[in-house]
Amino acid sequence: MKTDWAEVYRATYGDLVRYLSWRVKDEDRAHDLAQEAFARVLDRSADNAHALVFKVAINLVRDDERTVVRRRRHLALLRVEAEVRAEAGPSPAEQAQRSEDVERLRRALDALSERDREVLLLWDAGLSYADIAEETGLALGGIATTLVRAKKNLVEAHRALEVNDAALG
Repeated sequence: MKTDWAEVYRATYGDLVRYLSWRVKDEDRAHDLAQEAFARVLDRSADNAHALVFKVAINLVRDDERTVVRRRRHLALLRVEAEVRAEAGPSPAEQAQRSEDVERLRRALDALSERDREVLLLWDAGLSYADIAEETGLALGGIATTLVRAKKNLVEAHRALEVNDAALG
């Protein structure tokens, strides 16, 4: 006897979606799984079509749950791997690049006037404008202007060194 899947669908779909919603805690996913279950049984004939659709749907949920568990494990492994890499520090290539960058910055700082370099380094160390003024003997009102000029000069010196290094490299 051929199964009337249209009738089974009408009689079963709502119950199946409710059950799947409870299992997967996501109504949209429940609808997707219900449709997939019906798609998988359409070419079959069954004495108890209602039970067959539920059996297929339950297997789909189990597959889905296994996939979620595998993804979580994979993400956990990725996190651990990232932590291990972070603990291990940068790669030799990254260390070399960082060393080059630090050296270029030092050379750019050396290209500045002593006052600009001092104001920048004190500001970078977290000193307030008042503290910088006290340390350098500059007027408090001139610190902001000096910092702006020093930053601009540092950027220009750094760019010039990059261009020069690239031309030599």
